[in-house]
Amino acid sequence: MPSFLSPDFLLQTPTARRLFHNHAADLPIIDYHCHLSPADIASNRSFKTITEIWLEGDHYKWRAMRAFGIPEEYITGSASDEEKFKKWAETVPHTLRNPLYHWTHLELQRYFGIQDLLSEKTADSIYNACNDKLQQPTHSVHGLLTGMKVEMIGTTDDPTDGLEYHKAIASSTLEIKVLPSFRPDPALATHDAPAFNNYLNRLTTVTGKSVHTLDDLFQLLRDRIDYFHDNGCRLSDHGLEYIPVPLSNGTDPAQLFQLLTEGKNLPPDEAGHLKFFLLTELCRMYHAKGWTQQFHLGALRNNNTRMMKKLGANTGYDSIGDFRQAPGLAALLDALDSTDQLTRTILYNLNPADNELFATMAGNFNDGTIRGKVQYGSGWWFLDQKDGMEKQLNSLSNMGLLSTFIGMLTDSRSFLSYPRHEYFRRILCNLIGRDVENGELPNDEEMLSELIRGVCYENAKRYL
Repeated sequence: MPSFLSPDFLLQTPTARRLFHNHAADLPIIDYHCHLSPADIASNRSFKTITEIWLEGDHYKWRAMRAFGIPEEYITGSASDEEKFKKWAETVPHTLRNPLYHWTHLELQRYFGIQDLLSEKTADSIYNACNDKLQQPTHSVHGLLTGMKVEMIGTTDDPTDGLEYHKAIASSTLEIKVLPSFRPDPALATHDAPAFNNYLNRLTTVTGKSVHTLDDLFQLLRDRIDYFHDNGCRLSDHGLEYIPVPLSNGTDPAQLFQLLTEGKNLPPDEAGHLKFFLLTELCRMYHAKGWTQQFHLGALRNNNTRMMKKLGANTGYDSIGDFRQAPGLAALLDALDSTDQLTRTILYNLNPADNELFATMAGNFNDGTIRGKVQYGSGWWFLDQKDGMEKQLNSLSNMGLLSTFIGMLTDSRSFLSYPRHEYFRRILCNLIGRDVENGELPNDEEMLSELIRGVCYENAKRYL
């Protein structure tokens, strides 16, 4: 019986072990989508405690603690760092079969060399050992990233961001590329007139330009895209429930925009029509810049209104949604493709019922100009665990070309999340190794190495 988290963790066959250790384990990391803080990277932040770096902002852990009955005081409340850590340690033994159990111990091993299992009994010693390590230069933000062989980071940034921290990073001695990504979701909040107009006010304040017409808004967004591009941005990102279907009755988006800026809430179908038009124009701007666009679709956010009022967004009260994804997504991609303005595109679904839908949708718009031009993206959020990754890899393999896949990302707010790339690589090598030993794939080392290295690193480097 293999021991827990041995060097051959998740690698169930000799071929899987050979593929991982010889071809995947030591590759650099391209983390093209995450939520790391550019300010922390620019300042090369050192963390005082393991709680600061491990538990602040990690709603995966927060959800588990709440499920185990830990009071909010020890999660997002006023308890001390040590008290919060001990409550997490108390929770961990009860996360068996949740990916948090794997991630927790991978991170303790890879960053701190700790082999002990985290529990109430080991909490004190692990807390002190981690805190001691965090005071060393190897465990500042730069040291942690360098130690994990991170080559590129794509942060997630609002169009109103001045990108001062990205500028500081670019002028520093840090060799890792830290590039902004353009995330204009608030500019698409056409279903909520107050929120939409508040965001227009933010845009005009930052740019010093007024917005009276839809064309004014497009010019302002174009200016921000130019600014982001000049500061290294090459990716955009949209986190939407779904892409709406446009109306076919000739409704003028400019008139809808005027009504919205007058503070009038639009009917849902008209709000969707305007959102589709705004999104299409943004995508044409991305194409003009040669960017890659990303669509994260399917999250039902902020479900708990009581806790939303108390803690705000991104605090662990989101879930998988069951939206109708195909019609709007097909309409958007087709509108762009029909004018030859469809740029590189990555599609991520949150509902696993949509796996095959997204995999086949990507195939509709690959045109031979770029290898894997439209990507079915990696398992995202609730799906970035073993079962979710395997299902995404299988759907992609069955409906498209695994060999062109650009692989894993962290989508994380934590500087200790990079073992997730290792986790993915082990799962990939195990799938391929199993197929080889079942006689379903040839045992051709050169061919298999090309596949593994491509998916784990080289495809993303070439694509981005």
